[in-house]
Amino acid sequence: MFHILIVDDDKNTRILMQAVLEAENYVVSMASNGEEALSIIDSQHIDLVILDIMMPKMNGYELTQILRDAQNDIPILMVSAKQLPADRKKGFLVGTDDYMTKPVDEEEMLLRIKALLRRAKIVSERKIVIGDVVLDYDSLTVSKNGEVQELPQKEFLLLYKLLSYPGKIFTRIQLMDEIWGADSETGWETVTVHIGRLRKRFDGWKEFEIQSVRGLGYKAVKKV
Repeated sequence: MFHILIVDDDKNTRILMQAVLEAENYVVSMASNGEEALSIIDSQHIDLVILDIMMPKMNGYELTQILRDAQNDIPILMVSAKQLPADRKKGFLVGTDDYMTKPVDEEEMLLRIKALLRRAKIVSERKIVIGDVVLDYDSLTVSKNGEVQELPQKEFLLLYKLLSYPGKIFTRIQLMDEIWGADSETGWETVTVHIGRLRKRFDGWKEFEIQSVRGLGYKAVKKV
């Protein structure tokens, strides 16, 4: 089971979040400030942190900065009453993975937690599993029922990026910058070419599909 740490100086908030998470079969620990949270993270395995910003002794920004400076990539979901764009921006600059404002919608929070945990699993295992399909980052391969295809690097990275965020729309420029690099002299049209190759390569595969979003770009859709 996943172990989630709630860090908030408001006792009622901690108790409410604990009830919501335990109803979904998460293991929950709690801390009232950043110092307590660091002690727990040092002594236990924590899969994700739900973190308030304004707390005594050590606030959420400071805790996040300390963890990131120590190369700790534990997923962090900031949940705060601070709603200004500058507050959200600061949160992302110090290294949070997601940000929600209070009062939170419980169902949305659970969906965001699931997404963060899934991405963390992808990063740590360097694999994406969709039904019988496995994308292996280290070997640049896509396998299904014993059939293994080794893809050219750019094709694989493009597919891996899209399937890491199923349903998310990426523009051609975004994909160009991330896969080929912002300094690449190759035109964005090469993204279209590579998408075409991927569609042809995996034509008839029922597990996923790459869809065009008119005027915007592309997204991957998981079918299983």
